[in-house]
Amino acid sequence: MPLYKYSSKIWDALKLKSGIYARLPKHYLKSLELKEPTPVHWRPLGVQYRLSPKTGQKERVQDVPIPIYYPPESQNGLWGGEGFVSGFRYAHNDKMSNRLPKTWKPQLLKRELYSEILDHKFTITVTPRTLDLIDAAFGFDFYILKTPKEDLNSKLGMDLKRAMLLRLARKDTQLYPDDAVTRDKVYNKYKQFEIPEDEAEWVGLTLEEAVEKQRQLEHKEPEPQFKVCAEKLIEELHIQKLSETSEIFVCQCVRDTQKTGSNPDLSHFLFFAWLEEHSTLA
Repeated sequence: MPLYKYSSKIWDALKLKSGIYARLPKHYLKSLELKEPTPVHWRPLGVQYRLSPKTGQKERVQDVPIPIYYPPESQNGLWGGEGFVSGFRYAHNDKMSNRLPKTWKPQLLKRELYSEILDHKFTITVTPRTLDLIDAAFGFDFYILKTPKEDLNSKLGMDLKRAMLLRLARKDTQLYPDDAVTRDKVYNKYKQFEIPEDEAEWVGLTLEEAVEKQRQLEHKEPEPQFKVCAEKLIEELHIQKLSETSEIFVCQCVRDTQKTGSNPDLSHFLFFAWLEEHSTLA
């Protein structure tokens, strides 16, 4: 089959199975899987079959989502899943007139939102739906932590989520440094969202950012050759010194035994045991 018959998305999937992409953490690769966001501009039918109002016969139906355009500015705010919807309208609201192209845009508002975990106020571009979702989640932090990636659909939102998860994982004492009671109260309030720090560091990273982070983790400074030779020389000198010490001690033991005519005492055996142990470690 010719290559142009395959979907262009197949190359993105194959790219993740080779090279540095395959060495990315499994939990991050799993987060790259595409999932369907919650419908905002349309209502799914929720059924595969229904009765036709004209014929009364059972007919098959399917959910067809409305194409939505998310401008780059939406990544710098919290739009609550809303975007630009393009369509047509009737001129002068007359169905007998020509159809004119029209684009419906969400209402954008500037609001200050406070984060308990980060202890900071953010001025963010939001929509009325975002404010309703924050109220439904009982707070800004709960909204960011509970909402999945496909519903946030915002780079700013994922960066905030990563910062919150890192602070929860590290139990940072910079949060309310003068009030330990409030700090413990906040950590206990959001304890259910706590994940390991090594996983929280990868949350919300783009593929390019993740590859660069993996390169930095794998990067190892070359060790100078003179340092390797110096360590080897020190090890050889240490072994040689232990050997010379053992020879001197053995000669002393033999000399003492010949003078006294008795067997070596317990200290001799302890020394040999110590010498054997350090020779093995060296």
